[in-house]
Amino acid sequence: MITGDNVRTAHAVAAELGIDRALAEVLPADKAAEVRRLQEQGQVVAMVGDGINDAPALVQADLGVAIGTGTDVAIESSDITLLSAHLDGVSTAIRLARQTFRTILQNLGWAFIYNTAAIPLAALGVLNPIIASAAMAFSSVSVVTNSLRLYRFRR
Repeated sequence: MITGDNVRTAHAVAAELGIDRALAEVLPADKAAEVRRLQEQGQVVAMVGDGINDAPALVQADLGVAIGTGTDVAIESSDITLLSAHLDGVSTAIRLARQTFRTILQNLGWAFIYNTAAIPLAALGVLNPIIASAAMAFSSVSVVTNSLRLYRFRR
């Protein structure tokens, strides 16, 4: 945890969250430098912030997450903006992003298989154009239906 707050507050919050290492009274440029140092060690870094002082680190991080109740600068500097100030939204956003990525891969996979089979058949004249158009419509419906499963995503 990297914070501009005083040492006592930082260690109390870190203990509450189960974080082993907390850097306190850190300046904005030093936050970005610490993120860069972790990245140079091969770490993937996510930064969560809400203020102007967090913006450089949010930009530097592999994943910048702004708290929606924070400053406009932090929101503009981040990759994701949480609508509430609840930090559990960070893990929810990451899980939703992973599920969305899996759904995209599924949709691409089915589209690839469909087109790999259907295009040569259509080019050879084996596939009736009416059947091909119906299959294309079914393909579109299946992609949309598969994507709609994300609607059921729960925290």
